[in-house]
Amino acid sequence: MSDQTSPDSLCALVVDDDALILMDASYILEDAGFHVLDAMNVVDAMAVLERHHGEVHLLFTDVHMPGDLDGFALARRTSERWPHIAIVVASGEANPKPGDLPDGATFIAKPFSAEVVYDHVSETMPREKHPAPLRKRVSRKQS
Repeated sequence: MSDQTSPDSLCALVVDDDALILMDASYILEDAGFHVLDAMNVVDAMAVLERHHGEVHLLFTDVHMPGDLDGFALARRTSERWPHIAIVVASGEANPKPGDLPDGATFIAKPFSAEVVYDHVSETMPREKHPAPLRKRVSRKQS
């Protein structure tokens, strides 16, 4: 996990207990222009947020992870404590029930493609906060 953020880049925290999915989601978000921090469970993710919440603009989290808390709980806690962070939740097993997702968060079913991630991140984050590569991708798609 990297702890250095370029002042010009936006930061995303990716949380998943599956190393391959974590790497895939991290690569997709890096390609969209984000500097990526990562964690493999909710406890580690909360520790990253405690240290870097001022830098993190996006939380991209899986639902099912080891430990007492899941990605829905992480999303709600993040929204309550750091409302400036946009939230995308992904799962191949769970679908959100009422109250699972905080207001403004979006849900992606796994498996996901890069295009689906770009669309949901674009929808979740205010346009003026999109990193330049994401803005270009969205503009090309709308053309």
